[in-house]
Amino acid sequence: MAYTLQIGEKAPDFKLPATDGKTYSLSDFKNPILVIFFTCNHCPYVLGSDELTRMTAEKFADKGVKFVGINSNSPNTYPQDSFENMVKQMEQLKFPWLYLYDYSQDIARAYGALRTPHFFIFNENRELLYTGRGCKNPRDAFNNKVNDLDRVLSEITERKKISIPVTNPIGCTIKWEGMDSHWMPPEAKDLV
Repeated sequence: MAYTLQIGEKAPDFKLPATDGKTYSLSDFKNPILVIFFTCNHCPYVLGSDELTRMTAEKFADKGVKFVGINSNSPNTYPQDSFENMVKQMEQLKFPWLYLYDYSQDIARAYGALRTPHFFIFNENRELLYTGRGCKNPRDAFNNKVNDLDRVLSEITERKKISIPVTNPIGCTIKWEGMDSHWMPPEAKDLV
């Protein structure tokens, strides 16, 4: 069995607190297309691509696409990724997505999140259509020519076949509780 969710598989359910003070489950999202991405507060790949992700989320918001970020990093491994700091970041940057906290890290395991950022795009039946990176150079997102997230969402909303449904996420490893900051589960490996 693969570590990371495979194309066509259903999105695992969750019940997670968000920085807006509410708790959300998968069923709370009614949009035809749902982008769930694993992210955090500190990773240079996240910081380098957050504004490109913002632009993409805003571009597709009126086309039925909802973005939901999930932080699964252990605050004991990386204190900057605590829930309190998530709240501060959202207050400051006002990203156009919900920001959920996976303190137990169970949801990162259920989805098979490999890095931050790692994107998963689901259809209205919550079947996986795409998994992988947002862009080819997330540390410097505005100086690259490959925006996978925009390409995939354009193909989906234009009812075209997804040309490349799986890419390797590029970014920092998930910061697992009690482990070295670069540790990955032994069964986790690159997607392609």
